Amino acid sequence: MRKGAKIGIITGVSVAVLAGGGYGAYSLMGGSDSTSSGKKARTVVAEPPSAEQAASGTKDFLAAWAAGDLAKAASLTDDPASAEKALTAFRDGVKPSALTLSPAGPATQQAFASATGSPSAAKPSAGASAGASATPSAGATPAASDSPSAATTPGPTGVLMSFKARAEFAGTSRVWDYNGFLNVVKMSDDTPAVHWAPTVIHPHLNATETIAVQPVFAPAGTVVDRNGKQLQGASLTPALLGALQDNAHKLLPPDPAKDQDAGSAVVITDTAGKGATDKVFTIVEPKPAKPFKTTIDNNLQAAAEKAMADLGGKPGSIVAIEPSTGNVLAFANSPSSGQNRAFTGLLAPGSTMKIVTSTALLEAGINPDTVVACPEKSSNPVAIPNDFPGAFPNNTLQQDFMVSCNTAFINQGLTSLKPESLSGTAKDVYGIGLDWKTGLASADGKVPATPGSKDEQAMNYIGQGKVQMNPLAIASITATVQSGAFKQPILVPGLPQQAAARPISPDVAGKLRAMMNATAVSGTASQVMAGITDNAGAKTGSAEVQGASTTNSWFTAFRGNLAVAAEVQGGGHGVDAAGPAVASLLKANR
Repeated sequence: MRKGAKIGIITGVSVAVLAGGGYGAYSLMGGSDSTSSGKKARTVVAEPPSAEQAASGTKDFLAAWAAGDLAKAASLTDDPASAEKALTAFRDGVKPSALTLSPAGPATQQAFASATGSPSAAKPSAGASAGASATPSAGATPAASDSPSAATTPGPTGVLMSFKARAEFAGTSRVWDYNGFLNVVKMSDDTPAVHWAPTVIHPHLNATETIAVQPVFAPAGTVVDRNGKQLQGASLTPALLGALQDNAHKLLPPDPAKDQDAGSAVVITDTAGKGATDKVFTIVEPKPAKPFKTTIDNNLQAAAEKAMADLGGKPGSIVAIEPSTGNVLAFANSPSSGQNRAFTGLLAPGSTMKIVTSTALLEAGINPDTVVACPEKSSNPVAIPNDFPGAFPNNTLQQDFMVSCNTAFINQGLTSLKPESLSGTAKDVYGIGLDWKTGLASADGKVPATPGSKDEQAMNYIGQGKVQMNPLAIASITATVQSGAFKQPILVPGLPQQAAARPISPDVAGKLRAMMNATAVSGTASQVMAGITDNAGAKTGSAEVQGASTTNSWFTAFRGNLAVAAEVQGGGHGVDAAGPAVASLLKANR
C-alpha cells in the first residue's frame, strides 16, 4: 500500500453536507465517456484548459460532491458512469456524517507523487491512469516537478489541481483531513471536466481497491504460544506474525466479546483480498488487545529453528503438526527470512508421495502382503530404473514401501489405478487442493487430475513429474495417516477447518501405519529413526531436479501425536539431510 499522504487543515470558504447511505464497499472501475441523451458525446481534447477553467471546473465538481449531488458531480467529469459509481461507493462505504471539500489551487507533480507514495517521474498525473483512452497533446514537454503544469504521462493533458477534504463521523469529534488531487481537462464543448480516476477519491486509492469504514483491532502487544509463553523463533518474522493476526481476525467466527474491543477506521483494501490493508484514518481507537494466542509450541519451535540452522546454509523447511487437531506446532525455514517455503514452497516431494500412492493401491484391493514385483526398470514407455541395483520379483507391497522401490509402485499403479485415482485420493482423503486457510498464505499441493501420458502418470506415482508439495502438505498427509482423519492445518485456535470429502478407512489407515512403522524399524528410515520407533512411522524421499547434480532430500514421520515433514534443497537422500531434521523434533517432543 502507498503511504505518505499529507494531512491538511481546512481553511477558507468550504461547502459541507450531511451524508447518508448503507454500509458497503465497491470496486471503482468501468464507465463510459458518452452521454445517454441524443446529444453528441463530449470528448477530451488535446488542448489543456485555461487556469480559469481549471479553477471553475474544480470548484463546481467539489461543490456538487460535497452537497451530495453525486449525479451532478459525475456529470462534471469525463467519465460520468464510473465517477458516479465511485462517489456512491465512497458515500456508502465511508459514511461521513459531513463532508467538506475546499479548492486549494494548482498543485505540483511532486506534491501528488508524495501523496501517493510514488516517484513523480513514474506516476501519471492526478486522475490519469495507464491505458486511458484520451491522448496527450502532441509535442507535450515534460513539466518541472516544482510547478503546476499540463500532464505529460499517459492520459489526457490537463491541469493538476489540489483540494482540502474533511470528513466528520457520527458519534465522535474526530475529523479526517487529507489533501486531495484532481486533473482538470478540456472537453470538446469548450468546458472543463475532471478526468476521472480513483485517486480523485483519495490519493492512495487505485482501480483494484475499495475504501470503506471497517472494524479494526489493536495489534497484540504479545504473541504467545499454545502454553501462553511469548512466542520466539527466527522464522516467525514480524511480517508473518502481523499477517497471521490480520488473517485470524478475518477468519475467526464472530466473537461478541472480542467485537466490543474493536475500533473503526477508514481502510483501503484490495478487492481480491491480496496484500496488506491501508488504514488511512482511525475513527475510534480499538481497545488494547489481549495476548494473541497461536498453536505453536515454543519447545518444538526451538527444535525446528535449530534443525534448519544445522543445515549449514542449504535452503530447506520443516513443519510439525498435531494429528489429533491439525494444529501447527512448529515451522521453520532456511534461510529464516524471506519466503516461508514451509507453507508456500512447491517442489516435487519424491517418494514421500508413495504414502498417497499406497493409499490408492490399498483402496483398490492391493494388500501390504500382496506380491508386487520390484524389477530393475518400470514398464511405462520411457522406462524408469530404481536407484539401487537388482530385481526383487517376490517383494510384497510393504517391502517395496520399505525400500522405496520406484518400479513396483509405477507398474502396480499403471495396472490397478485409473489416471485420475491419485489426484482423487490426494484431494478426497488428504484435503490436498481445498484452499486451506491456515492463518498464513499457503500453496496447496498439486497432483494432476488427468496425466497427459503413461510416462507422466508413472512419474506422479513416485512424487516426480508434475506433483508438487511442501512440508505443510506432507506433514498433514502423515498426520492424517497417524490419526485416521484429515484435520486441516491451522495456526490459530478456533480457525475454521475444511473437511475432506471422505475419511480414510480404519483398515487402510492401520495398514499404512504398519507400513510406515516397518520403514522406520528396518527400512530406508531405520538409521535416522533408531531409538524412536515406538508408536512411530516414517517415509524417506529424494526428488530429482532437472539441471541439479544433487537430489532434494525429503523425510516425513510420526510419533505419538506428532507428525513432521521436512525438505532440504540439494540435500541428497531423505536420510542425509531432511531425516535428521525430522528426527530431532520427534526426540524433542518426548
